[in-house]
Amino acid sequence: MPILSGKARLAGVFGWPATHSRSPRLHGFWLERHGIDGAYVPLSVAPAQFETAVRGLAAAGFRGANVTIPHKEAAYALCDEVDHAARRAGAVNTLRFEAGRILGGNTDGFGFLESLAEQAPGFDPAAGPAVLLGAGGACRAIAAALLDEGCPRVTLVNRTTERAEALARDLDATDARPGRLRIATEAPLDGAALLVNTTSLGMEGQPPLAIDLAPLPDGAVVADAVYVPLETPLLAAARARGLRGVDGLGMLLHQARPGFEAWFGVAPAVDAALREFVAADLPRTAAGPPDVPTSALAGPGAAARR
Repeated sequence: MPILSGKARLAGVFGWPATHSRSPRLHGFWLERHGIDGAYVPLSVAPAQFETAVRGLAAAGFRGANVTIPHKEAAYALCDEVDHAARRAGAVNTLRFEAGRILGGNTDGFGFLESLAEQAPGFDPAAGPAVLLGAGGACRAIAAALLDEGCPRVTLVNRTTERAEALARDLDATDARPGRLRIATEAPLDGAALLVNTTSLGMEGQPPLAIDLAPLPDGAVVADAVYVPLETPLLAAARARGLRGVDGLGMLLHQARPGFEAWFGVAPAVDAALREFVAADLPRTAAGPPDVPTSALAGPGAAARR
């Protein structure tokens, strides 16, 4: 059992609740691997106390924290400075406390791209159109990352078109090449290079995502931001069709890297040992309620939960 000194570096994850977060397990693995004098703790904080808690931890000497639902937008508003990714996403998932200032970043898009490169090697986001299911925070971060990497077109499919339209307007306003976002009520898979589920459909206890993958080209990639279970019905269907699948665990692991390095001074690696350790705490597959059509897409982004 690690023994902390008075010089220990401290960080954690804010959520309401934070009890189901896998981030303490993830960061704890890296802390032990590198023999770091530090700790990463779950911080269950109600929205009404969020600002007080953040400022209190900064005053108490914490290096920073991750932020998960429902605090990401509140964290953005608290920051003295935010990075480009956070501005594009309109939300913060990583806080750093430096010299009395609160600095915010968003690493969800980075985590998605790194996971995509790892699990679908050779895939280029600029190679063709992408279809994103959902219109929540995870969708926004992933859409921004894909556009910044040169994706020629991103189509958003969501139950309420108003929410998708608002997301598209916000991203267009900060895009170097505006006009690449589309809104649709049905997923235009014919010719799509990438399909990404950012909804909670397929998550344990939720209905699986019912979508016909037949129109996708043979070289397409299917990604799911859900990682509970690890192999969602969507990924199983993609693999059965011979398509490459990218699970949500990779995004979770990679999005944690920048924060860990900033707080603890070591650039951590995502490797098979880490993945196996974190995956050991996840169900591999799960049966859900009856399928729902893509026209019923709704709910918070799956990647919102850390």
